[in-house]
Amino acid sequence: MPLDTIDAQTFKALQDAAGADFVVDLVETFIEEAPAMMADLEAALGERDAERFRRAAHSLKSNSNTFGAVALGLLARELELAAKERVAAGDPAPLQALAQEFTRSAARLREMARG
Repeated sequence: MPLDTIDAQTFKALQDAAGADFVVDLVETFIEEAPAMMADLEAALGERDAERFRRAAHSLKSNSNTFGAVALGLLARELELAAKERVAAGDPAPLQALAQEFTRSAARLREMARG
């Protein structure tokens, strides 16, 4: 069974802790900054820089998990844990899957943030 794009309980807990209005701003900031993290992953892959790749994947994973973007966080985690192997293989396919999941997650986060 596929994972939900966003874990509703995690997202609701964030809204309760930070306030629903502030979460709208947080979501927009994440949506603006995540493409730079993904670009950093691509650049690190191209430059064969496993440590940079790992750090970018870690940042994306952490930010995704904050919002309950479970599937996105898991994809980023897989990249983080296998950074050396991924960079050595040089295969961009996992980054394409990550970008597709980001698109789904971003749309759902906006929807949830705006109620």
